[in-house]
Amino acid sequence: MRALLSVSDKTGLVELAAGLRELGVELVASGNTAATLTAAGIPHRPVAEVTGAPEILGGRVKTLHPAVHGGILADRSVPEHLAQLDHLGIEPIDLVVCNLYPFSSDPSVELIDVGGPAMVRAAAKNFAHVGVVVSPEDYPAVLAELAAHGALSEETRRRLARKAFAHTAAYDAAIVAWFDRDEELPETLHLTLERAEVTRYGENPHQRGARYRQAATPSFWDRTVKLAGSPLSYLNLFDADAAWRLVHELAADAGRPAAAIVKHANPCGAAVADDLVDAYRRALEADVVSAFGGVVAVSGQVGLVLAEAIAAGPQADVIVATGFDDDARDRLVARRRATRLLAAPAPEPPGLQLRSIGRAVLVQEPDQLSPPQGWQVVSRTAPTEAQWSDLVVAWRICARTTSNAVVVVAGGRAVGVGAGQPSRVGAAELAVRRAGERATGGVGASDAFFPFPDGLEVLAEAGVGAVVHPGGSVGDPAVLEAADRAGVALVVTGERHFRH
Repeated sequence: MRALLSVSDKTGLVELAAGLRELGVELVASGNTAATLTAAGIPHRPVAEVTGAPEILGGRVKTLHPAVHGGILADRSVPEHLAQLDHLGIEPIDLVVCNLYPFSSDPSVELIDVGGPAMVRAAAKNFAHVGVVVSPEDYPAVLAELAAHGALSEETRRRLARKAFAHTAAYDAAIVAWFDRDEELPETLHLTLERAEVTRYGENPHQRGARYRQAATPSFWDRTVKLAGSPLSYLNLFDADAAWRLVHELAADAGRPAAAIVKHANPCGAAVADDLVDAYRRALEADVVSAFGGVVAVSGQVGLVLAEAIAAGPQADVIVATGFDDDARDRLVARRRATRLLAAPAPEPPGLQLRSIGRAVLVQEPDQLSPPQGWQVVSRTAPTEAQWSDLVVAWRICARTTSNAVVVVAGGRAVGVGAGQPSRVGAAELAVRRAGERATGGVGASDAFFPFPDGLEVLAEAGVGAVVHPGGSVGDPAVLEAADRAGVALVVTGERHFRH
């Protein structure tokens, strides 16, 4: 049995080579792989000895030779192939161990591997007769199977071949992304997604679901630790992501701790305050009923006092924080063992957003909010300093709420959220109904312009004193007239934030 070793990642190489030698496998190695084996005192044949040709062009050409690829690609079940190998003096290669230059870590033309992918693809194509290993994590299992049976099973060769093609596909996708690095919406997208975890189920129990990540690009979810609770479902992850991003945005806007309670990807409560306990309590007050079974996110560490407050509130399916004190975790587990406790790092900025529509895919840039310094007061009445702070909070919450959305905020907390309504006036009516008397003296936000005065009039009649919306409608003059008539401060952002 002969094995060809040519790896960029030298992890486990010496142990693998030594194990193969103990099993009587002849080793052929190229370039730096051969140098590593020489330094370890492991006998092997250099590729140049097999090919009869030296490495040239600074190592760009060393394995691209019939003596290598003929040995890999020969179909052992075809007598003509074996006769040609014998005639040409080419020895078959039974195992190829190869991983590629680390292009993603330092993208450049010189790290575009040519010979490596050619060997990997050749071995994977001929998996009926040749084993191919592209990941050091597979070395122990391969050695164990060879030691036990003297060869790799067809099932193992097929599994390794599938992994090899995925390896080269991800590599090529990374190269294309590098060429497209200055393109906002490139002509083609080549995504290689690897399964990171299987979820408990999809949106519904009869649907299967999983979380995938872009190959070689871990997200904050890969560093998130589940400290307690049941396995995560598709919607647990979806809602937790929405909640975690919202609290980080609110905390960054206000420079204060923030809390959010999210249900079906919409905030049913959110607040900023001087401490996390107060932020949570104020977020909960927005809609105690809807908070049941939701996701609680807080922008810091959960201590015992905060844990007591959460435990005393409605059942939470997921709690996300930067971490949990031991006694806080124990208290929350005692309240409900199924609740998932997630310790998460800060979320990274989102990339392109993809959404499937049947077998097609919609792609867009992530929605980023422009700073309030560019907002314009168009009414005769200007917002007070306190109202300005609340308008920023309201605008952020509204932008992260399903459209049509209207949000009422008072004292740094959402008191009424109208989400997912087919009409804007309906969203305003829902928001003020949930806010009740708490709307008096508060502020309102609308994720798109008011096409008619009716939506703003609903807010004004409820006692809202300042409103922010994008503006830009032919109905803007009528809306402004209604604001001035009611003494409401009206602010225009010039930027719509639909969310579907």
